[in-house]
Amino acid sequence: MNLLKEKMFKYDAPQRAKAAGIYPYFRVIESDQDTEVTMNGKRVLMFGSNSYLGLTNHPKVKEASIDAVKKYGSGMAGSRFLNGTLDLHIELERKLANFVRKDDAIVFSTGFNVNQGVISCITGREDFIIWDELNHASIIEGQRLSFSKKLKFKHNDMVSLERQLIKCHPNKIKLIVVDGVFSMEGDVANLPEIVRLAKKYNANVMVDEAHGIGVMGKNFNGKGAAEQLGVLDNVDLIMGTFSKSLASIGGFIAADNITINYLRHNARPYIFSASITPSATAAASAALDILKREPERIENLWKLTDYSLKRFKENGFEIGPTSTPIIPLYVRDNDKTFLITKMLFDEGVFVNPVVPPGVAAEDTLIRFSLMATHTIEQIDEAIDKITNVFRQLEIIK
Repeated sequence: MNLLKEKMFKYDAPQRAKAAGIYPYFRVIESDQDTEVTMNGKRVLMFGSNSYLGLTNHPKVKEASIDAVKKYGSGMAGSRFLNGTLDLHIELERKLANFVRKDDAIVFSTGFNVNQGVISCITGREDFIIWDELNHASIIEGQRLSFSKKLKFKHNDMVSLERQLIKCHPNKIKLIVVDGVFSMEGDVANLPEIVRLAKKYNANVMVDEAHGIGVMGKNFNGKGAAEQLGVLDNVDLIMGTFSKSLASIGGFIAADNITINYLRHNARPYIFSASITPSATAAASAALDILKREPERIENLWKLTDYSLKRFKENGFEIGPTSTPIIPLYVRDNDKTFLITKMLFDEGVFVNPVVPPGVAAEDTLIRFSLMATHTIEQIDEAIDKITNVFRQLEIIK
C-alpha cells in the first residue's frame, strides 16, 4: 500500500460511527427546504436550516430563478473577469451595496470564496490580520492563505484583542476580522468596542454578516449586526452570504470604491472561478427585495427566538450567551452529541451535531436554528422531544 492510501485507510471515524448506528451526516432530504421536510419517506421537523426567513419556497424567489434560466441559461461557462458577467450580477451588486450603505460590492460564487478571496489578498507580508478564535472556517482559510502576520484573540475578549493590536507595527495595515453573529454559538460580536479599538490603533474592520443579514438590524431591517449596533458606517468591509436569509447560493463583499476596485482585480477565487449562476443571482436578488419589503418576517423570527430561548432556559439547558435564532445546546461529549442527533431524528426532529473541528472537543453541541416560518406548535413539539432525550442521557435534570 502506498503512503497516500495508507493515510486514507487509517481515517476510519465515519466507518466507526456508521457501525455504531450514529453517523449523522449526508442525510437525504426528499422534499423542499421548509419547516418540515421529508426524509426516508417520513415527516421530520427541520431545526437545522440556515433559511432564517423561510424564503427558499417563496413563489417570487422561485419564479425569479426560473425566469433567469429561461433568459440566460443554466450557467456562465466562465469567470466574472472574462465572459461571465451579466446585467443581473451588476444589478445585484448595486442593490447589496445600497443595502449595507457602501459604495460598491462584488458577488462571488460562494460565501466561502468571499472570505477566502478577500482575506488572502487584502493585506501584505508586513501587515497584520487579527481574528477571533471562533471565526468561521472560511475566515480561517482566508487568513491561512495570506502572507500577512496573523494574531488570534480570545473569543469576544476585548482585552485580548487590544493586547494583539499593541503587538502590531503602528505603520502597517491592521485588519480585524470577526463574525457579526457567530455561526455555532449564536452570540454577537462586540462591534462597538472593536470599532473603538480599531480607531485607537489605526486598524480596519471586516465583519462577516453571513448570519446577520436578514436577521439583525434596527427596526427589523435585516441589515446585520453592525447596523443594529450602530457601527455600520465605521466598518470598512461587510461580507454576506446568499445561502442563509437570501435563499440561494453565493456571497458578497461590500466596501468603498477603491477597495472594491482592488479586490475585483486581485481576489483569486473571484477571478479564477466561474461566476454565480443566473438562477442563483436572480433568486438572491428577489429574496433581498422581499427582505426589504416584509420586515414582519424578521420581527416574527425574533418573537420565535425569544420564545425558544425562554423555554430552553426554563428546561435547564446550557445555551451560552446566545441571543439569536442560533441556539447551541451544549452536550460536551462527542459520542453523546451523535447519539442525540440520531435519537431526535428517530423522533422526527432534525438538528445538527457540532463537533471538532466546528468547535473545541469540550464544547460539542446540538445546533438548534429557527426560521421565521416555524410555528409555536412546531417549536413546542421539538423542544419537548429534545428535553426528553437530554434527560434520558442525563445531560439536563
